[in-house]
Amino acid sequence: MSAPASAYLELEAVETWLGPRRVFDDLSLRLHRGEHTVVLGPNGSGKSSLVKLLSRELYPVVKPGSSLRIFGSETVNLWELRGRIGLVSQDLQAAYGGRAPAADVVLSGFFGSVGIGRSQVASTAQHRRAAALMAQLGLADLAERPYGQLSDGQRRRLLLARALVHGPEVLVLDEPTNGLDLKAKHQLLAILRELARAGTTLLLVTHQIETILPEISRCVLLREGKVVGDGPAAQLLRDAPLSALFATPLRVCEANGYRQVLPAG
Repeated sequence: MSAPASAYLELEAVETWLGPRRVFDDLSLRLHRGEHTVVLGPNGSGKSSLVKLLSRELYPVVKPGSSLRIFGSETVNLWELRGRIGLVSQDLQAAYGGRAPAADVVLSGFFGSVGIGRSQVASTAQHRRAAALMAQLGLADLAERPYGQLSDGQRRRLLLARALVHGPEVLVLDEPTNGLDLKAKHQLLAILRELARAGTTLLLVTHQIETILPEISRCVLLREGKVVGDGPAAQLLRDAPLSALFATPLRVCEANGYRQVLPAG
């Protein structure tokens, strides 16, 4: 892969609280366009909070020496941000009501909303874009199907279509395969590989090593709100770093660019 372009996320000595709990104390991290990255860590390590910093659902404590920049700016226009960063997450999946037509879920991405309100009228071009994405992701025949009648795999692909409506530069995937059966998981991973090859920068946030795509070149290891490893995926996705990260002896097996983790010994 070519050298990384400019950073889309720059954190410098960031402190962040989630209610009464401090998630990050002194977090510094830079993520670059053109560099597919996985943020890997156990539950409770701060992975989802990192996603929320990027999506502006969480804000850092304002203090000297601390900064957060998105696409080089500390002042973020949310409408512009939604056009440049697409998001797929379980929180977003749970936010939609069961009666929403599948097509409306995709169209809501144009408005940055959950569902379509009465004042939100999609244009002909937006309808065409949504229909094209649904067809591309194998969802064309589900346009009028209520969201509540879809499988988890179909919902996840629907949210992916929603995330892609603006043709984002960066696609953020927060535990994208959780709850999916093997077929749905492999379908989704195949789609994500195509997007990575086509030039969309991927940020995968997960604790599931087996879902890390072969195209991902950088790995950030996160534990208890701290970066404990950052470098080439080929170096960090090995027995010793992962055993230390998850505090249990592990052995990494590799096939076709994917990795599977087994108990060591």
